[in-house]
Amino acid sequence: MNKQSFLSILAVAVMIASCGNKNDKSAQAGGAPQIKDYKTLILEPKSATLNTDFPASIQGQQNIEIRPRVEGYIEKIFVDEGAVVKAGQSLFKINAPEYEQEVRTATASIKSAQANLSSAKLAVNKVKPLVEKGIISKYDLESAQYTYESALATLAQANASLVNAKVNLGYTTVTSPVNGVVGSIPFRLGSLVSSNTTEPLTTVASIGNVYAYFALNEKMLLTFTENTGTSLSQAIKKIPAVSLLLADGSTYGEKGYVETVNGLINTETGSVNIRARFPNPKGIIRSGSSATVRIPKEVKDVIIVPQSATFELQDKIFAVTVGKDGKTKNANITVLENTAGNYYVVTSGLKPGDQIVLEGVASLKDGSEIKPQNQNAETVYADLK
Repeated sequence: MNKQSFLSILAVAVMIASCGNKNDKSAQAGGAPQIKDYKTLILEPKSATLNTDFPASIQGQQNIEIRPRVEGYIEKIFVDEGAVVKAGQSLFKINAPEYEQEVRTATASIKSAQANLSSAKLAVNKVKPLVEKGIISKYDLESAQYTYESALATLAQANASLVNAKVNLGYTTVTSPVNGVVGSIPFRLGSLVSSNTTEPLTTVASIGNVYAYFALNEKMLLTFTENTGTSLSQAIKKIPAVSLLLADGSTYGEKGYVETVNGLINTETGSVNIRARFPNPKGIIRSGSSATVRIPKEVKDVIIVPQSATFELQDKIFAVTVGKDGKTKNANITVLENTAGNYYVVTSGLKPGDQIVLEGVASLKDGSEIKPQNQNAETVYADLK
């Protein structure tokens, strides 16, 4: 074979290979698209505890204003703002010397009355035998007895004056009426105060129990009585124990109970105020703090789907189902307003046995063909309690 024939054959081979590559690329470009794998789940009825969280404000069971009963200057302040106090513990000392003088005067009056009483008694004892012997008339005895009874009444009055004086003197030491926490103290040493002072000396918040106040919209309020056939007050009693999430996200150790519902619906917000009571034996929770009330609700044999398996469009929620032919279909679903963590409780739009896509649902269109990769239900609902 000469050199020219070899080059001709080589050129033909290169052309054939080039055409083959073009045919392969065109086949890849114009052929059937690849079917992608998607994680899916076959729905079955589930049971769970739904937790609904509500922002709440905390108030002490009693916020008591501490006011002076007497007029005087603040001589001592025994506590500081935020101090935990016991019932009967001293808070303030008011300098009011006139009340000490009243005690001394009343004490002296008692001694004087006691002396007069003793003298009147001696007079009665002296006159009585003389009357019996007829030496003097009964009039003198009756006069002596009247004097004795008058002295006795004067002594009783003096004792009452001493009690009142001691009570007034006791008011110069202001004590806490309950166990609680001291609020702000606007007055300082030397401030003149009286019972007519507009601002209280301080407040004491009783925190043996605390109240958590939160709002509930009208729709959710109606769910409390739904299918119970009972009044709202009876339905409230059936609400299970509620939890309190503190400002740092931790769960308070004591459980609480919903006690009352405001009878009026706020026309501006469409909500009602709810009060839950929590025991606070260690005084951890302070009045005025913020927290979150968590109300649990058990549901049984319902359809629950991960929120990540849904998407929203024009205020509607959709899930994507997969038919036996492997083609997808968007399903408009309705869900309960309160949710179980990262899950939706479906009330309509899906049924047991439906197969839904778990991920990437927003990018799928109706009729898209996919390759379902069914997932284990225990793995999907691992975070569901």
